[in-house]
Amino acid sequence: MKKLTALISALLLVLLCAAAFADTEVTASGTGTVLVPADTAVISLGVSARNPDVLQAQGRVNEAIAAIRRVLTDAGIPSEDISTDYINIFAIYDYRENGDQLSSYEASSTLAIRTEEMDRVGEMVDLAFRAGANTLNGISFSARNTEEARKEALQAAVRDAMDKAETLAAAAGLRITGIEQIGEESTFHSDTGASRFEMKASGMAESADAATEVQAAKVSVVSTVSIRCSAEKAE
Repeated sequence: MKKLTALISALLLVLLCAAAFADTEVTASGTGTVLVPADTAVISLGVSARNPDVLQAQGRVNEAIAAIRRVLTDAGIPSEDISTDYINIFAIYDYRENGDQLSSYEASSTLAIRTEEMDRVGEMVDLAFRAGANTLNGISFSARNTEEARKEALQAAVRDAMDKAETLAAAAGLRITGIEQIGEESTFHSDTGASRFEMKASGMAESADAATEVQAAKVSVVSTVSIRCSAEKAE
């Protein structure tokens, strides 16, 4: 009787272990990245001016912004592609022991200039600065059609996730037997920054022939997926 009980216990233990291995799951996440050429740029630049009189500070800014708009539209940039990004006015104080004293006002206004003429980005920066711009916040790049890149990124992410799952399974003495669940976690785009952005002029250079040089960045299309696989003990 004791031997029979021991045999049954041993069989139950084997069955439980087999079931445990049969129910084993391996989860992993993967990432895929595809670079596509940027075909759209948004230039953020503007004007700031400081004056004890707030109206004079704002007036100088308004005049310069109007001049920038005029020179850009004269150069063939559609007016609808030149928009106000933000306007700001703040007071500047001198901090003294006997109390704070108003010193002046600083007014600023920023334009967002959108263009698909990638070879003219540097020219637009120069035109704006020659017309009175004195601040450049940066240039962002994007691509209009990224659907094919997204598909490629997803495929690369799945391959990456499967490779990780198989590595994890092998390290644990298991082998992948199937995919239980797979899903996209996220896909996002980001520009890699200008591969070359050098400001040689913009109205302030010594040489009239100097110019701002901009080479468009690549846009990163990044996809992340998660995968859950079934696994069993490797033979």
